[in-house]
Amino acid sequence: MSTATTAPIDLSVMRSAAHQACRLLKTLSNADRLMLLCQLAQGERCVSELEALLGIVQPTLSQQLGVLRDEQLVRTRREGKNIYYHINSDIALHVMQVLYTQFCGIHAKETLC
Repeated sequence: MSTATTAPIDLSVMRSAAHQACRLLKTLSNADRLMLLCQLAQGERCVSELEALLGIVQPTLSQQLGVLRDEQLVRTRREGKNIYYHINSDIALHVMQVLYTQFCGIHAKETLC
């Protein structure tokens, strides 16, 4: 990247962006939350599905879903007694896609194993 052809970076904008990125990365740094988002990146899921798919039991599941809600990475909808979760952040979805490609994709298995 050549500095001669790029405009100077506004440090206040950079600091704000760095703060947002750190918040997202801090949230993703928990294995349970990362696995929850990985499932939700594939589509909407209800709480009981997430529990069965991931083996994360209550109250840990509720706690980690609460963190994702607080960080506005997921949203919910209620249908009868079921609560459904889906990803609410395009940025988080894109990051999850990159993580999947790097760590779970076919080529990642060849390089990591």
